[in-house]
Amino acid sequence: MRAVDLDVSPGRPYPLGATYDGIGTNFSLFSQQAESVEVCLFDEQGHETRARLPEETAHIHHGFIAGIGPGQRYGFRVHGPWRPAAGYRCNPDKLLLDPYSKAVAGEVRWNRSLFSHQQADESRMSRSDSAPFMPKNVVISPYFDWGSDRAPERPWNETVVYEMHVKGFTALHPEVPPQLRGTYAGLASEPVIEHLLSLGITAVELQPIHEFIHDHALYERGLRQYWGYNSICYLAPHHEYSASGALGQQVQEFKALVKSLHAAGIEVWLDVVYNHTAEGNHLGPTLSYKGIDNEAYYRLDPQDMRYYIDYTGTGNTLNVRSPHVLQLMMDSLRYWVLEMHVDGFRFDLAATLARTLHDVDRLSAFFDIIQQDPVISQVKLIAEPWDIGEGGYQVGNFPPLWSEWNGRYRDTVRDYWRGRDQTLPELAFRLTGSSDLYEHSGRKPWASINFVTCHDGFTLRDLVSYNEKHNEANGEDNQDGEADNRSWNCGVEGETDDPDVVALRQRQVRNLLATLFLSQGVPMLLAGDEIGRTQRGNNNPYCQDNEISWLDWRHADLELLAFVRSLSRFREVHSAFRRRRWFQERPVLGEHVTDIAWFTQDGNEMSREDWQVGFAKTVGVYLAGDGLPTQRKSGTRSDPMADASYFLVFNAFWDPIEFVLPDLRFGDSWLRVLDTARQHDPFFEASSAETPTASSSPVHVSGRSVVVLQRIDQPDEDSGVAPYPLVGLQESVPGEAT
Repeated sequence: MRAVDLDVSPGRPYPLGATYDGIGTNFSLFSQQAESVEVCLFDEQGHETRARLPEETAHIHHGFIAGIGPGQRYGFRVHGPWRPAAGYRCNPDKLLLDPYSKAVAGEVRWNRSLFSHQQADESRMSRSDSAPFMPKNVVISPYFDWGSDRAPERPWNETVVYEMHVKGFTALHPEVPPQLRGTYAGLASEPVIEHLLSLGITAVELQPIHEFIHDHALYERGLRQYWGYNSICYLAPHHEYSASGALGQQVQEFKALVKSLHAAGIEVWLDVVYNHTAEGNHLGPTLSYKGIDNEAYYRLDPQDMRYYIDYTGTGNTLNVRSPHVLQLMMDSLRYWVLEMHVDGFRFDLAATLARTLHDVDRLSAFFDIIQQDPVISQVKLIAEPWDIGEGGYQVGNFPPLWSEWNGRYRDTVRDYWRGRDQTLPELAFRLTGSSDLYEHSGRKPWASINFVTCHDGFTLRDLVSYNEKHNEANGEDNQDGEADNRSWNCGVEGETDDPDVVALRQRQVRNLLATLFLSQGVPMLLAGDEIGRTQRGNNNPYCQDNEISWLDWRHADLELLAFVRSLSRFREVHSAFRRRRWFQERPVLGEHVTDIAWFTQDGNEMSREDWQVGFAKTVGVYLAGDGLPTQRKSGTRSDPMADASYFLVFNAFWDPIEFVLPDLRFGDSWLRVLDTARQHDPFFEASSAETPTASSSPVHVSGRSVVVLQRIDQPDEDSGVAPYPLVGLQESVPGEAT
């Protein structure tokens, strides 16, 4: 440590963290346990200068240092009690990251000094200095030219989500300049934005970009934390994704990414991990919160406060009951909205945030504070509605302001297309927005974020290629990852040259994608599924920062890509597939005219008995157009068939069938517009479409396929309603409340 005279004055308690004002920097840190706090300044050679924060206000230690500006590296040392059994873990020999830091430079270099306890005796304090092995916080400049940037504010029912990884998406992209690959700037490049627009993507959901740590356990196995679900600083964009530098440049680069995506009409959502931190359990490192105020930040075992309550599977759980943790979360969220212009958040293991003592409580303080916040309540909020604790599966139980990753949608659609019995009634709910989960709380169909695959699990290609997980590369003897994948390899495990198996897999992929885009709710596509990405059967590549996880653009399945583009465009144009309200069991377009009906193979409406046939794997559904023309994005003209009515046939049976169309009440003429059994041209162009099929006539439906027919007879212009009365759902039909 060098002796340097610093101009230190009391400064202000707020805002917390390091705040540059053009003259100097105010440093502020909350700690109720601290007896004193030192701010530690580091030069380019790593030499350290310490200054005691001279003032304390309501457990906030603060001071202003003139002449300190952007680019300055810093950290904190907290002097206070060391009594792990009582929840105290203060150790001034450990350099601590600022929870409110807006930028971090460098990585953890794993060394015993990073642990507050002695290796031989966890009750005794380690006195070795951790500073040489710690990353450093960075003072940033808050200034950025946003120009005319504004949020796209896409309506929920028009939203198409794309879950993507900042690095993995462009790490191998041949059209992105090499120096930009794997970075925020790479995502902002023209080839990436063109690809997103071609898919009709309206929102990108970025896997965690909060500053995170590469786990010690992975380091020992020669691996790295790839997914990023190991956060340490909730206001700082991860420095490794910056092409321009880590001394605050990562902040500017991320802002430029948001500005570029907004200019293209694409929202930016963040996957945020407020349920745990990278410090692990009682034997984990002391990097920040443990050494600042262990009892305030973490949920400790009341029977023995050495230990942490773990609802996350990572060793610790943030203490959302603490007002200071709630403040950190809310300050972080507001910062990303107000300063970084982010449009929404997906909350990892959100059930953890709702736990009061042990039970999940939808009226917990976390939800109360979100509901009343004038900033956060106005952006899109998505919950991953589960954690690993008892009672942690909470799909459908979040408050009205929230949408949810619909795990039941994923499971049902996978089960249906792999041929499992007893799935039709459940499938009916999932296709129509899952009203059984969301309508009771006053939410709309867009409360359901529909997905078949996500970062956690098989890719879409692997879902139809593997029955078992193959995670040997993770170094855990294939014991990690989910064992029940609800997948089907179509007869051969893994890659194969068998043309019949390959063709079946391709059809199954089209079936799953068609189901996703034709379902009510918000579709979420996993990045790379549109080009046939494989992880070689690895369903948990959280530690695979390599070609297993990165998108392989050179071997992209261009035929599949064209199909996904067509699917997305079809949904965008035709409003019947993205309704803003639930389907009704009463007339909505006129007398005896309803908006949905379900049919058996013989053309009759489904009865109670039909829904109870466990082995049934085929169903037809009539969807009435909503009568509201859709405006094209690029102009003022509307598609004359945007509000057309449709008849969909889902056939998970392995043999082809003849499916009889509904009678005249539902329309007198139908045109096949999509058939997933057609490998090369699943969508029929107008010039090559089949001859229209009359009502009550059979249409051929191949085994394991989806067929979509469009009603082409026009409504009676004088009446404003369909020319034939339509019959709605039977009262006892599953899905009727949808």
